[in-house]
Amino acid sequence: MSTVDSRRLVQKLWNYCDVLRDDGVSTIDYVEQLTFLLFLKMAHERANRSLRPEQIVPEELSWQTLLDADGDALEVQYRHILEGLAKEGGTLGTIFRKAQNKIQDPAKLKRLIVDLIDKEQWSSAGVDVKGDAYEELLARGAEDTKSGAGQYFTPRALTAAMVDCVLPTPDDTITDPACGTGGFLLAAFDHIQRHHGASLTPDQRRRLGNGAITGTELVDGTARLAAMNMLLHGIGTPGGDSLITVGDALGKPPSQRYSLVLANPPFGRSSTIRSVTESGRASREDREIERPDFWAATANKQLNFVQHIASLLEIDGRAAVVLPDNVLFEGGAGETIRRRLLKQYDLHTLLRLPTGIFYAGGVKANVLFFERKRAREEPWTQNLWVYDFRTNQHFTLKQNPLRREHLQDFVECYLPGKDRSERVETARFKSFTYEELMARDKVNLDITWLRDASLEDADALLPPEVIAQEIVEDLQAALREFAAIADALSSRTELAQTPAETPAEEAVPISPL
Repeated sequence: MSTVDSRRLVQKLWNYCDVLRDDGVSTIDYVEQLTFLLFLKMAHERANRSLRPEQIVPEELSWQTLLDADGDALEVQYRHILEGLAKEGGTLGTIFRKAQNKIQDPAKLKRLIVDLIDKEQWSSAGVDVKGDAYEELLARGAEDTKSGAGQYFTPRALTAAMVDCVLPTPDDTITDPACGTGGFLLAAFDHIQRHHGASLTPDQRRRLGNGAITGTELVDGTARLAAMNMLLHGIGTPGGDSLITVGDALGKPPSQRYSLVLANPPFGRSSTIRSVTESGRASREDREIERPDFWAATANKQLNFVQHIASLLEIDGRAAVVLPDNVLFEGGAGETIRRRLLKQYDLHTLLRLPTGIFYAGGVKANVLFFERKRAREEPWTQNLWVYDFRTNQHFTLKQNPLRREHLQDFVECYLPGKDRSERVETARFKSFTYEELMARDKVNLDITWLRDASLEDADALLPPEVIAQEIVEDLQAALREFAAIADALSSRTELAQTPAETPAEEAVPISPL
């Protein structure tokens, strides 16, 4: 099957989205309804195949019952199926958890079932076709900024470049604790297939499809998209255990450690978390989370994810994580975490990302690459290599989107799979020693050295639309920071009124992870 087949499939499904939008069905709601129906159709095809048929869905909740129903009876049966399968375990339960019918017109639901989905043989379609088609539907759903779906979608060019740097292998155990729609997990799986597919042993193939690649997602709707995305790409089985855990990854210390963590945790401060360190200091929010393994207590979600991801890694495990600028310079808990990360882990590479590449506005982000090491007195980080891909780089989501080739120079400078002692400094790639980093105020890792050409050269002025977009990005970023400060002040006020607790933003050193 070719890319043309994938695009045909996407266009066929996508054309119907406009029809349903007139009925108030959002883009992401449409993709979610497709997820339910595609799963039922694939289960139907499994149950009716000639070799080793498998009954995944009870007959009374099957695809055939939708084909046999019309009018109001169709809507009633569809709702009955969603409610019934939501009570199941494993992959079924993940995909149908809290599922609801958003297509209220029975005639339009019937057309979607009969004309758009039933006429395709989804199980026989190549993984590249149905998987790529679903990925493109998710990407289009992310473009619907009103739904907020973009916050779960990392630019695929960035995802691919990060994976190309960390080089996943068939023997890795891979996880994403904030997996969204599963982009990092699929990119890692695809990398392994492309580079090791011909040499995979039967045991490695089983591991890759059933447990070596897993994720966690807090939001039910997004978790179901991730589970379906993985199924369509050949990871997991419809009737097996779910490879996507629905829940709060920050809720408790990890029960398993991994050799590779890839993640783009949600940005912003948490409004429903209380983290308590070993010393008893806490950041109080609405719901308690006991994490004695954390270095510092904070209400900042990204800082908590940094600590959680550090705790997820096994010895010599590696991580690549997208994080906002404030993680690099925030004081208090932020400084404590950076000091611990530099000393106890090998924080070897930092990629400064340009603006205009995320669907969520106002995001200024970076990628941190680090490895977990055995405990020792000497710091593990010897040099932090910083690649400035932000200065004099300007992207927009539509007119000038980020592509994989834009990141090729960074990947080549990274030297994937090679000794980092062979790295060479360039205009955009500089090395900073551990001593230099520790001497910086609050161990600030927000390091820049390039000059902005547009500020010095009139001929280098950007097009008006790019300037306007960057102003919007800066304003949105400022609003995010002000909101974070307001949350922090509110949290401090609440804590001050609680004698048994102390301010959350103070640095709280505890035992190493």
